[in-house]
Amino acid sequence: MPEPDDSLQDQVPSHAECATPAAASQPPQQQDASEALRVQVRAAHEAKRPLRIAGSGSKAFLGREVAAAEVLDMRAHHGITHYDPVELMVSVRAGTPLATLEAVLAEQGQHLSCEPPHFGPAATVGGTLASGLSGPRRPWSGSLRDLVLGTRIISADGKALRFGGEVMKNVAGYDLSRLMCGAQGTLGVISEVSLKVMPRPVASESLCLELSLAEALTRLNAWGRTPLPITATSWHDGRLTLRLEGGERSVQAGCEQLGGEVLTTDQATAHWTELREQRLPFFSARAPHQALWRLSLPLALDHLEWQAAVSELLGPVDDADLLCDWAGAQRWLASDAPAQRIRSLASRLGGHAICYTPGTVAAEDSPLMPLAAPNARYHLQLKQQLDPHGILNPGRLYAEM
Repeated sequence: MPEPDDSLQDQVPSHAECATPAAASQPPQQQDASEALRVQVRAAHEAKRPLRIAGSGSKAFLGREVAAAEVLDMRAHHGITHYDPVELMVSVRAGTPLATLEAVLAEQGQHLSCEPPHFGPAATVGGTLASGLSGPRRPWSGSLRDLVLGTRIISADGKALRFGGEVMKNVAGYDLSRLMCGAQGTLGVISEVSLKVMPRPVASESLCLELSLAEALTRLNAWGRTPLPITATSWHDGRLTLRLEGGERSVQAGCEQLGGEVLTTDQATAHWTELREQRLPFFSARAPHQALWRLSLPLALDHLEWQAAVSELLGPVDDADLLCDWAGAQRWLASDAPAQRIRSLASRLGGHAICYTPGTVAAEDSPLMPLAAPNARYHLQLKQQLDPHGILNPGRLYAEM
C-alpha cells in the first residue's frame, strides 16, 4: 500500500490512514479521462487482473485492504459537467475534490444536505459516494444515497453505462445508481454522478445542555414529535449539543423553548465540522488497546434495553467512552471488548456494528458486520452478475467477495 501523505495527517481523523496513489500534480479544472479508464478496466477484465480503485485515499481505512497491486486512479477524471442551481441538481465527475464541489455550491447558497464527511482535504466525490457516509444532518435531511439522481459507471468489462438521470423519478427493477452508494467500488467504477442539492438554511444556532444520556434521549424522543427545527445532535460525557436551522423566527423560537448555552458561530461551526470529520477529542482520546466502533441502532431504542444489553455483554461503559449522534441512532463506542461481543450487542438491539480502526480486528475478519446467510447469498449473486471475474476492489467488503 502506498505511503500516506504526511501533509494531510493533521486534517484527517486520528484512526484514518490516508493511503494515496502515486503523487499527481494539481489537476486543471476540467478533464475527461473516461476513455483511458475504460481501456484500463477492459484490459484488467480480459487478463482477469484485479484492480484497486482509488481517489485521494481519504477513506482507505474503511473496510478491508484490497487484494490488488494495480491501481485505477480516478483523480485525473474530474470536473463539474452540469450545474443548474434553479433545478437544484449538479453532475460531477468522480475524481473531483469534494471541497471543490462544495465551494461551487456555496457560491449559489446551496449545499449537499447530508453533510458527507471528507476525512482529508483531497477527498473526491467518487470516494464519497462509494463509501456512502453521511454527516450529522442525516436523520433530518436523508442520506447521501437519497441525493443520488443518476450515475455513469464503467462496468467490470470496461463498458460505459448510465443509470438514472438528472431529475427525481421512479425506477423499475434494480436502482443501480443508488446501489453504487456504499458498495466501495466492488460493483462498478463510478465515473460521474448527478446529485440533488438544497438551499443552505437561512439561520442556524447551536445549544448545549448538561444532561445524562437517559435524559437526553428522552428529550430528543419528545422533541422529535414537535416542529422544532433540529438538524443535528450529539451527546458525550453528560453534554448534549443541538443545532437548529431554518427560518430566523423558527430558530429563535426553538432556542427560547429549549434554553441552554448558546454557542458562538465559530464554536458551532467547529463542533459540527469536527464531529463530521471525527476530529473531536473523543475520537483521539481512546486508549491504545481500544477500538472505535460505530453502532447503528433503531432511533426508538429504549434506554433501559440499551443499558441491560451493554451491562450483560460489555460490563460497565464509562460516559467518556461513548458519543451519540443522530438523536441516538448512531453511537460511537471506544472499547477493548472482543469484536464478537460488540457485534452481538448491536444485533441484539436491532442494529449493526462497524469497526473504524484498522488492525483492531483479526486480519482475516472484516471490520463490517458479518452478513446473515441469505443476505450473503444475494450479495454474492449480485457481485457475480456485475463483476464475474472479481476484479473490482476484491475483498474490500468481505474476503469471499
